[in-house]
Amino acid sequence: MNWSLRLATVRGITLKVHITFAFIVFLAAANWAALGPAGMAFGVGLVLLLFACVTLHEFGHALAAQYFGIPVKEIVLLPIGGIAFLGRATRRPFEELVIAAAGPAVNVVIVALLAPVVWLAGDGRVDLMPALLRPDGATPSLLEAVQWLVGANIGLVLFNMIPAFPLDGGRILRGLLGLLTDWSRATRWATATGQLLAMGMGGWGLLSGQLMLVLLSALIFFSASSTAAEERGYTVLSSYRVGDACNRHALVLSEHERVSTVIGYILTSYQPDFAVLRGADLLGVVRRAQVVQSLALQSGDPVVSSIMRPVPRVEAPHSLADVRQAMTESGAPVAAVFDRTLFIGLVSLEDIAEAEMVLAYTRRDEPPVPGVRPTSRFSAAEA
Repeated sequence: MNWSLRLATVRGITLKVHITFAFIVFLAAANWAALGPAGMAFGVGLVLLLFACVTLHEFGHALAAQYFGIPVKEIVLLPIGGIAFLGRATRRPFEELVIAAAGPAVNVVIVALLAPVVWLAGDGRVDLMPALLRPDGATPSLLEAVQWLVGANIGLVLFNMIPAFPLDGGRILRGLLGLLTDWSRATRWATATGQLLAMGMGGWGLLSGQLMLVLLSALIFFSASSTAAEERGYTVLSSYRVGDACNRHALVLSEHERVSTVIGYILTSYQPDFAVLRGADLLGVVRRAQVVQSLALQSGDPVVSSIMRPVPRVEAPHSLADVRQAMTESGAPVAAVFDRTLFIGLVSLEDIAEAEMVLAYTRRDEPPVPGVRPTSRFSAAEA
C-alpha cells in the first residue's frame, strides 16, 4: 500500500489509488482499441465510472463503520477493487451485519437509479459481462455505458454476496452466526466456509483458464486464514490481564538522569522502553528510537526529561486483547499500566505479540480468567 497516491479526503477518510491501477486502465483501453481512439477513450471512461461505483461501495462500508464509532483510516483503490481500512474490527454481530451490507446496498441503489434508463431508452438488455470486456457488437454510446454500468453493478453485488469471508457475504454470514453463537465460533465457521469456497473457486478458475478468478480465490483463502488466526490470538489474549504481563521489575529513570545513562542500559540489557519517574509518579517514557534520535540531532548529554514522551494509560484488570486493540487503534506502540493510581509498568505491542505466542501453547486448554473486563479504552489522561 506504500505505492498509493492520495486523491481526496472525505469525512476524514483518505481516498487513495494504487499505482497498479494504471494496468486496469490500459487493459480497458485495449479491449476497445478495435474502435480506434474514440473506442479506447470510451473503454477508459467505463472503467473510471466502474471504479467510481466501487469507491461509493467502499464509502458505504466506511460511513456505516463511522456511524458505530469505528474509525476509518483510508480507502485504497486497487485493480481488483477497493479496500476500506478500519481502525478496528467490530465484535458485535449487528454492527458487522450493517457495515458488511452497506457496501452492496450502495450498488443496489445505483442499479435502481440506472435500470429505468435502460428500460425506457433501450431494449432492456443488460449484459452481466466481466467489467473490462467489450460486449459483442457494442459501440460507444451513452446508452451502452448505462447498460454496461447496470450489469457491472449487479455483478459487483452478486460477487460480493458470495458467503466467502472476507467478502461482504462472508461477513454477513459471520454476523448472522454471531447472533446465534459466540463471536469466536462464528468467526471460525465463517472463515472455514470462506476457505472452502475459495478452494472451489480457485479450482474452477484453473480448469476454465480464468487467472483473475484464481488470484481472487487465493486472496480470499489467505485473508480468511489471517482472520481466523487473529481471532485465535484474541481468544488467547482475552484470558490474560495486562497487569500480569507487564514488566514490574524493569529499569526506570529519574527525571534528572542523562541520556548517557539510558545508552548504558540499552547496551547491557534487552529493555527498549524506560519509564521516567518523579518518586512514584510517571512523567513519561523514553524509547530507544528517541535516544538514537537525540544522539543524531543534539550535542552534549541532555537530561531524559527533555526527550521523554507521554504515553496512554491502561488499567491492570483489562485484558491483553482489548489493550492491543486500543493501542492499535490509537497508533500507540507502548502504554503505561496502572493499578488504580499506582504505576506498575509498561507494555508494548511487541510484548503483547510475544505473550500471544507463549500463551498459545501454555494456556491452550485453560478456561478464561474470571474478572477480565470485556472491553477497554485508554484513559483520556496521559502520563
